Amino acid sequence: MKITILAVGKVKEKFYSQAAAEYIKRLSRYCRLDVIEVADEKTPDGASDTVNRKIKDKEGERLLSHIKDGMYVIALAIEGRQRSSEELADRLAELGLRGDSSLVFVIGGSLGLSESVMARADESLSFSRMTFPHQLMRVILLEQVYRGFRIMHGEPYHK
Repeated sequence: MKITILAVGKVKEKFYSQAAAEYIKRLSRYCRLDVIEVADEKTPDGASDTVNRKIKDKEGERLLSHIKDGMYVIALAIEGRQRSSEELADRLAELGLRGDSSLVFVIGGSLGLSESVMARADESLSFSRMTFPHQLMRVILLEQVYRGFRIMHGEPYHK
């Protein structure tokens, strides 16, 4: 299985980078993993809804340019479906069995994902109704994908 993490913005804090690198290393025994970062737009304080939409649209265009036909796209969004770790493992296994072997998880910037990215997504996934910094969300996603593979392979994992 090939998994791509497609994210707006770079991970700037060293501790997030180190955590992400550790999970990327651990995942290498289960799947091929790519992390693609696209540039984020500066969001002025007190920006209008129109300005915010334009920012999300620009970021969305950058994200969509990396999504190819045949890729199964899972958008991370607060309004997405919440799953337990076991349910995520089952979903990853199900997608692999039915031939969706190129998965893309999309993480938006500080304003979220554009309507065009959400329209392209095959499904959306929520880790919580809470908002997380997108840099931290990358680490959480990597950890949960790793946990999912451990569960799929019947290997122990921390509960």
